[in-house]
Amino acid sequence: MIPIHEDEHLLVLEKPSGLLSVPGRGPEKQDCLSKRVQDRYPEALIVHRLDQDTSGLLLMARGIEAQRRLSKLFETRQVKKRYVAVVAGQPSQSQAAMETDEDGWRTIDGPILLDWERRPLHIIHPDGKASRSRWRALQTSDSASLIELEPVTGRTHQLRVHLQSIGHPMLGDSLYAPPDIKALSPRLLLHAQELAFVHPFTEQALAFKASVEWSALSPFLAVHHPQP
Repeated sequence: MIPIHEDEHLLVLEKPSGLLSVPGRGPEKQDCLSKRVQDRYPEALIVHRLDQDTSGLLLMARGIEAQRRLSKLFETRQVKKRYVAVVAGQPSQSQAAMETDEDGWRTIDGPILLDWERRPLHIIHPDGKASRSRWRALQTSDSASLIELEPVTGRTHQLRVHLQSIGHPMLGDSLYAPPDIKALSPRLLLHAQELAFVHPFTEQALAFKASVEWSALSPFLAVHHPQP
C-alpha cells in the first residue's frame, strides 16, 4: 500500500472498506493492511485499528520506539479522530432535547460491553467500559442523515454501537443495522476522515484528511477508491 504520508518514524495510510487492519484467525484472513504495508516497510507496526468494514485513515509506526510514543498519544487522547457516516433517520430531530455545544456537537455516553453470547457484537451495558462519542448532523433527508463523529474514547465498534443505541444505525452495517437498513448500502457507511496529532519526535503539528463524497440522499455512496 502507498502511504499518503511517510517519514522516518511513521506512516499514514488509507484503508479500504472490507480489508482487515491486522490478520484474523484462519488462512483466509491473513490478507490485511498491516501485512501489505510490511511487505514494503518491514519495520512497520500497528498502533490502532479500524473495523474491517470501516474505511479511512490509519496510522502505523516505523519501529518499536515510534510505536511506543504513538501508542502513548492514543492512550492519553492526544490524537484527534473525526469520522463521517450515513445513518438511518434523523438523529438531530430525535435527539433535539440533548444539549449541543456552540458548534452543534451532541454527546453520547454509554458504557460498552462485549456480548459474549453473540460475539463479536457489543452492547450498551452498565458493566461495560465507559465510552463517549460526539456527533453532529451535516445533511438530512427524509430517510437518512450524513453525520460527523468524534470518538472521545476508543472502544471496539464504539461509533456503530452508540448510534444504534439512540435508534440510528449506520447504513450497510451487517452487525448492528436491521436488514432493511443494511440493504441500503453495499458497504458500511463509516469512514475515518481526519487524523491530527503532534509528531512524537519532531513536535510538528500534523493533520490529514481523506474525504468521501457521501450524501443523506439515495444512493448515499459516491464511489471512492483509496490508493492500493
